[in-house]
Amino acid sequence: MMTSTTHTPSALPSDSAADDVAKLAAAAAAAQAAESAEAEAYERTHVHGVYEAIAPHFSATRYKPWPAVASFLQSRPPGAVGLDVGCGNGKYLGLNPSVYMVGSDRSASLVALASSRGRQLQEQHAQESKKRIAQGELDPTAGTGGESSGAAVATEVLVADGLSLPFRERAVDFVICIAVIHHMSTRTRRQEAIRHLLRCVRTAEAGQPGGQILVYVWALEQGSSRRGWDEGGEQDLLVPWVLKSQQKQPKQPKQRKGQKGTQDQNPSGAAASNNSGEAPPASETTAGPAAATTTEPDQGHTDPVFKRYYHLYRKGELEEDVLAAGGAVITSGYEKDNWWVVAANEPLASQST
Repeated sequence: MMTSTTHTPSALPSDSAADDVAKLAAAAAAAQAAESAEAEAYERTHVHGVYEAIAPHFSATRYKPWPAVASFLQSRPPGAVGLDVGCGNGKYLGLNPSVYMVGSDRSASLVALASSRGRQLQEQHAQESKKRIAQGELDPTAGTGGESSGAAVATEVLVADGLSLPFRERAVDFVICIAVIHHMSTRTRRQEAIRHLLRCVRTAEAGQPGGQILVYVWALEQGSSRRGWDEGGEQDLLVPWVLKSQQKQPKQPKQRKGQKGTQDQNPSGAAASNNSGEAPPASETTAGPAAATTTEPDQGHTDPVFKRYYHLYRKGELEEDVLAAGGAVITSGYEKDNWWVVAANEPLASQST
């Protein structure tokens, strides 16, 4: 007995779409590469080129560690190894002499200043050790096992891009990245920068906590600051820096009795007076294709003005970027016109699910 099978042919012939999908993927990759190249060019002009030009003046206004960052570093255990990505003039390197830190920055001029500062710290520490030895407070034969034995301040600095870090993955105990991520001109690049930070720190293992990263960025919500930025405002700005090297600095008023000898600092770490180089808020402009770096004297200024790109983070945005980068938020907060977050890698168990 013969059996018959019913076969319903397709209404149309079936053609492979593999070539089309491949072309679409190639077009998407090309578009992404073009966007990345455009962003890199923009940052070369509005970030990297500016810091190369203003490095000595910028460094002179960045001398006081932010308290919360200093507290984070001081809480690291002796012998911990950490990174300062975007270290600038290296003001955080050597702050805790019981840990080993490596600093990196995209600006060769700032790295040179950080290296010089590191050598000064080494010399200062050596002089203090000699003094303690002479006073019998330090055993010169105790070796280099820790601060009590006179160990040298251990820091190294190098030039490196935050999106192409040369450090071994999962190798360090902590990373700090202070006032850097907000200079990335697209959200994709900001999230990728955080992903690179997370790759550097150890992942939690059985009985061992993982490494942590500390990230600070400028906040959009600065209603009480001299800048006046606040919720609902433009997030992408070009912020002027006035290079005052050719302008005679105004005399500082005499200090009143009990007044501290150091200038107050704004959220970026600069002196609050106009000597910081940051122009008044009225000079700040929205970032865009038509906005170019100004190296000629700006209106109202006799010195060159350089405009740096900033993305002002809204509330919750930094945590979102950490999660998008594959990290886990440990704690976060707001301090003096900055959003900050302490984060770590997701546990291996979470990554495998």
